[in-house]
Amino acid sequence: QVQLVESGGGLVQAGGSLRLSCATSGRSASSLVMGWFRQAPGKERELVAAISWRGSSTYYLDSVKGRFTISRDNAENRMYLQMNSLKPEDSAVYSCAADPRRWPLSNQALYWGQGTQVTVSS
Repeated sequence: QVQLVESGGGLVQAGGSLRLSCATSGRSASSLVMGWFRQAPGKERELVAAISWRGSSTYYLDSVKGRFTISRDNAENRMYLQMNSLKPEDSAVYSCAADPRRWPLSNQALYWGQGTQVTVSS
């Protein structure tokens, strides 16, 4: 059974940084497209960033380009999201997602983590 477990969320002031991590078990990470979604209260879930199986392709939501960086370490079965210059509007529950076939990811991704809260204070 594939499990995705996020870590690294928390409370940070505007302009600060956080690094999210997603650990994969039950299946080799190299067989999965992986990414991060976020959902704020009252808003739809949106894809923030995605990375292809071996990391050769990436996708970023326009509002995070230049501030967030997605990466992966298939040997460690981990994926990361480095978030810099955080803004209050980045506050949301961030969820790790993965799929063996879909590129880029969509809300129909096969595997999902539980989510981690990111709160950016002004």
